[in-house]
Formats: sequence, C-alpha cells, structure tokens
Amino acid sequence: MTHPSNPLRRVHALGQSIWLDDIRRGWLRDGHLARLIADDLVAGVTSNPAIFAKAISEGAEYNEAIAELARTGRGIEEIYETLALEDVQAAADLFAQTFSASNGADGFVSLEVSPHLADDAKATVAEALRLWRAFDRPNAMIKVPGTQAGLAAITELIAAGVNLNVTLLFSVERYRAVVDAYLAGLEQRLNADQPIDKVASVASFFLSRIDTMVDARLDALNTMEASVMRGRAAIACARLAYQYHKQWTAGRRWQVLAAGGAKPQRLLWASMSSKNPAYKDTMYVEELIAPNTVATLPPATVDAYRDHGEPAVRIEDDLAGALDTMRLLHHLGIDSNVVGRQLEREGVQKFKEPFDALLASLRTRVGR
Repeated sequence: MTHPSNPLRRVHALGQSIWLDDIRRGWLRDGHLARLIADDLVAGVTSNPAIFAKAISEGAEYNEAIAELARTGRGIEEIYETLALEDVQAAADLFAQTFSASNGADGFVSLEVSPHLADDAKATVAEALRLWRAFDRPNAMIKVPGTQAGLAAITELIAAGVNLNVTLLFSVERYRAVVDAYLAGLEQRLNADQPIDKVASVASFFLSRIDTMVDARLDALNTMEASVMRGRAAIACARLAYQYHKQWTAGRRWQVLAAGGAKPQRLLWASMSSKNPAYKDTMYVEELIAPNTVATLPPATVDAYRDHGEPAVRIEDDLAGALDTMRLLHHLGIDSNVVGRQLEREGVQKFKEPFDALLASLRTRVGR
C-alpha cells in the first residue's frame, strides 16, 4: 500500500511534476514503470542518446529485436530508431491516463533528435517532424537542444504544433531566447488560425553540470572568497529563471496567447543528481520545488527522495541571495553566460559520444 507521507507524492501536491530521467524496456514489461506511476505519481519520462546507449548496449532484452531487425535488412540508425520508438511509444501508452487526467499538462514521454543536428536548424526541424509523426502519440515530446540554431527550429516546430522539450539550457540569457522562440511559434500558429491549446513545451535547465564547472573554476582561484561560493551557482540560476518565468507569464504578449488557450512553457529542472558527494543527494530537488514546474530525476534520485525528501516550496526563499551569488561570481571573473555557452557545447558533445558508441555497438552486434 502506498504511504500517504511519501515525499514524492507530497511534491506532486505542491504543484511540481516528477518525471523519470531514464527508460528501460524491462521496466515497461515487468511493471516497474507502472508502479512508479501508481505509487510515486511519476508523471512522465525523458530519454536522451546516453540513456538509450546504456539501455540498448547493456540490455539483453533487446537482443531478439536487434537480430530480427537486422534480418530484415534495416540500417544501423534505423534499428536504433525502431527500438527507441518502440520504447517511448510503450511508455507513452502507460502515461495515457496521466495525460488525460491532467488535461494534457503531464504524462509526456520525450524522444531526442540526433545530437549531430544541434547546429543545423533546417535538419533539426526535418528530423523532429519525422520523429513526431513516427512517435504518433498526443503525449509525445520531441527534444530539441536550445542552441542558437535550435532557437529557429523551436519557433518553426511550435508553429507546426509539435510538443517540444527544449534541452541543454544552462543560463537565464539563453532561457529568455527560448521563451521568445516559443511565443513566436505560438503567435505564428494563432495567426494562421491553427489551434494552440494542445501544444505543450518545457524548457530544461541542466543544474548539476553548472555547479560542476563553476566549482572547478572557484577551486582554481584557491581563495577563501571563492571557496564559500561552491555549490551555489546552479540553484541561483534556477531561482532567477523562475522569476523570469513569472515575469513573462504575467506579460501582455503571453496573455493574448493564453486567451487563445495556450499553455505556458514550463521550466524543467534536469541533471538533478548531485555530482559532488559532499553535497546532499537531494539538494536540487529540495531547493527548487515550485508550482507548475517539472523535476526530471534519475532512478537513484527518485529512490533517495522517496527515502528522505522534505518537500516544501523554497524556490523564492532567498532571491536576494541568488542575485548576490551571480554578482559575486562575476566579481570573481566567472560569467554565467560564458559558462552557459561552454556547457552547451560540452553537452552536445556528451550526447554525440554515446550516440556514436551505440551505433558502433549495434554494428558489431549485427556483424556489419
């Protein structure tokens, strides 16, 4: 029986959705994901090339499907895409009731475009549209990176009615540009007399990676002033992003779209596992619970929060401290926008490498 004091369920009651940042074919078949939905109110799933690389390369449950697809003469990338689509479609079907009960606010399952297209807007749009049609579920989300090229793709895809998870965000500067791209897409759709009430989107901030990079730069300074700033950058950035979210959703431009039935693009907190063992394993979850947001958690963080989470809305507890953190970092020579751009480049590469390794592994397994 589900315990009513389960911290994950209490987070849901505070208005934040918990999505699982992982997918495994075995979990779809043995009831594990269904139990997370029923017991913990997990309300969605995100995937990425690294997640699928691990699942397919290590999962024996894919062997038969890979062999059968190879026998039919499918290409290596086609084999990968078929396996990934089967998994996300099955997951989306599990979340169909969540999607319906939330009136289309939750229950989404995300599938990412190839990381090799991150700097090609035209190719990103073409692949996103193709995957959207192939996914063929109302609670599908296509993941598009928030790169410079991605911004143009976001507008075009939202205008086409594609649900988007905008990924690899590391700065408020880039988040502002993503919001503008999202609103522009909705405006184009509205001006074309197309419905805007079914289009959904999230903007995904990768948090622990911010602290990992900023902490390394602080350590290199080797001063007391720098050392006290460790572990503060990511939460400060997220708090300021949330303030901007409140600002634009209160503005006239958004109100016109909302009157037409549009849904606000929600902030999604990603990369939520603490990379530094000195930090509390639930610190990003604890500090950033907020209404109308999403936290996407890897399985270990789901387990940790269920065990010892202490839910409360704290995201606006120290806004002055968030501003001070950004000012002090700038004083120390650490520019959040420069950090964000570097992390974006590294993030794209971190998805390319496992994606390419997965394709190489599949070639070996099918003898090509």
